[in-house]
Amino acid sequence: MAEHEILVQFSMVQKTYDGETLVVKHLDLDIRRGEFLTFLGPSGSGKTTTLMMLAGFEMPTYGDIMLRGRAINTMPPHKRNIGMVFQNYALFPHMTVEQNVAFPLAVRRVPKADAARQVRRALEMVRLAEYGRRRPAQLSGGQQQRVALARALVFDPEIVLMDEPLGALDKQLREHMQIEIKHLHEQLGLTVVYVTHDQSEALTMSDRVAVFNDGLIQQIDTPEVLYEQPRDSFVANFIGENNNLNGTVEAVEGDRCTVRLGDDTQVTALHVKPIGPGRPTTLSIRPERLFIGTAPEAAANRIRGTVVDTIYLGDHVRVGMHAAGNPDIMIKLPGKPETRPLPGDQLELSFRAEDCRALDPLWHPPAAA
Repeated sequence: MAEHEILVQFSMVQKTYDGETLVVKHLDLDIRRGEFLTFLGPSGSGKTTTLMMLAGFEMPTYGDIMLRGRAINTMPPHKRNIGMVFQNYALFPHMTVEQNVAFPLAVRRVPKADAARQVRRALEMVRLAEYGRRRPAQLSGGQQQRVALARALVFDPEIVLMDEPLGALDKQLREHMQIEIKHLHEQLGLTVVYVTHDQSEALTMSDRVAVFNDGLIQQIDTPEVLYEQPRDSFVANFIGENNNLNGTVEAVEGDRCTVRLGDDTQVTALHVKPIGPGRPTTLSIRPERLFIGTAPEAAANRIRGTVVDTIYLGDHVRVGMHAAGNPDIMIKLPGKPETRPLPGDQLELSFRAEDCRALDPLWHPPAAA
């Protein structure tokens, strides 16, 4: 397989349902053969509409969708060689498991002997070979989801699309199915496009994640890059837990800037967004990158704050603080610290400039009187 071989291309794609409001505003996207790509974003961000356009259940208002270099805008779904797994499974209750899995083969007029062999193989993939004669109502939620997965895989599709497929499962089963789907992706060399609003699910399963908001992809990267190097405040706050420190840019020098926070403390941060001196910015810093007491030598930034609460969560203690004019600062202390801060304690926090990113502002200074 050629490295980063492009299987699907969205080129200047837009979608509107009413002729006025663009649900997908301007989408340029390459999907690589064999990758697990997740569309992540809040409700109404355009992620599911994008998936449905690729499946063929919606048509783009403008632009082209290419599969292996060929436009498929008007191609019906069953001719695209794309498997689909829905959140509600969409199984036929009056059919057996085998009949449900065989349905896509019947649509494609596959001979019965070949179909039986393919159904058996698909059920073995999802470890349901013994359940072929049962009906969906006789299965658990997790088993029904496996049947839906087998049905999507039975005709050897080039791409498998999954729309919130684990949304109806409880937390433990959901996490188990995440691992199963990821293993199937790796074993079969599938190209998977997955839709979710659950950021931990996206980080766990994906090779790349496209973060959607307001009909646009805000950033598309590996989970590690999205977490460590968010390009804007939306991505910083949608991916993982995050602290926002509001302030004003004082000076810019190379890739660093000096920022004055709400209590007049000055700190140094990475200058990610091109925001000039005198303009508002919001600093992004992860809770585990803030230190109380002993800190790395490079953690030269210092801010003071007051402890609001502490919560013990087993593998870490979460400390909530009011600091530098910002009321909702969170610190994660790993393990079981010898001394736990108490509400009302005055503490000094430290952090490295490399861990602090100056992004687009989530606030605006009050107008002068």
